[in-house]
Amino acid sequence: MASYRSQSKILITAVASAAVLAASAQALTATPQSPAAASQHQTATPQMLNASTQMLAAPMPPACSEALFKTKEKFPTTRYTVPDEPWNALLNEVVNLTEAEQAELTESACAAWNSWATANGPAVARDLDTRWQNAAAPACNKFAVATMGSVKKYAASVPAETRKLEALAKKVWQGAMTKLSTEAPDAGCRTAYNKVKVGW
Repeated sequence: MASYRSQSKILITAVASAAVLAASAQALTATPQSPAAASQHQTATPQMLNASTQMLAAPMPPACSEALFKTKEKFPTTRYTVPDEPWNALLNEVVNLTEAEQAELTESACAAWNSWATANGPAVARDLDTRWQNAAAPACNKFAVATMGSVKKYAASVPAETRKLEALAKKVWQGAMTKLSTEAPDAGCRTAYNKVKVGW
């Protein structure tokens, strides 16, 4: 059963579409996870979902709503997870997008993303899971290595209609990873974030 908290995180994918492939990065389709709850799925309340969607200045087109609420189904990861620290940083970057940037969430761009995600999601999910499993601990490094590896592998195949969304995705990713590379409490995590802060 898909986690509603993980679905709320797909706000990043809706805002940045190709970004996060699963991102945010799309790649951000997995359950956010704290170190103390490494093997447990966390669930968001409807209020959390409402708060996330209200961050957007204008109503979302139907295709973008689908990207928000159904991308997790299209990227059925089983191992890949996003620790709370990068999740919060990415979400903060989304909150700070301007209204003009949010206006890039168009029906045509999101529809192109949804079609691509439906066709490629299972393969991306397997790739994310494999990269997560093979990357060295801690979880922050697993997240950074898996996400960036999959984004680099699949970004070129995302439809041209989503390129403006991809530009937003890069902004969200680079802002979050740059901040974490200097502010994350753990030195190993700072190193992991620093290695991927330039994006793809």
